[in-house]
Amino acid sequence: MLLAALGRFVLLVLLCVGVTVAGSLLFGLLAGASLERALSLGFYVVGSFLLVCGFFVGNRGPTRVASESPAPMVLPGMNFAGRRLRWATGREQTETIASSAVFICLGLVLVAIAILVDSRRSLI
Repeated sequence: MLLAALGRFVLLVLLCVGVTVAGSLLFGLLAGASLERALSLGFYVVGSFLLVCGFFVGNRGPTRVASESPAPMVLPGMNFAGRRLRWATGREQTETIASSAVFICLGLVLVAIAILVDSRRSLI
């Protein structure tokens, strides 16, 4: 089971790397940037975006929408009516944390690739 999950994660990393490389090369070609610069910026941008997504997905509250119909108004004339909410189940909370972990791990991998590709700074 753990090996299958690792295989799916590697496939997801390869997909993200491929899409990032294609998009970076396209934008780099349009901007007239060098290959290394376009790739490093692309990996930095996409990796940072995934890290921010992971942060916000992980900070989702413990409530979920129970119904799309509005709740009764609190005060007449004041539209404070919101949607009806319910508490998230344990499974929903676990899925939220797992999704957040996937986004953060993908973001860290892409930022690490960006550091390796970036030729402006030497690692040694």
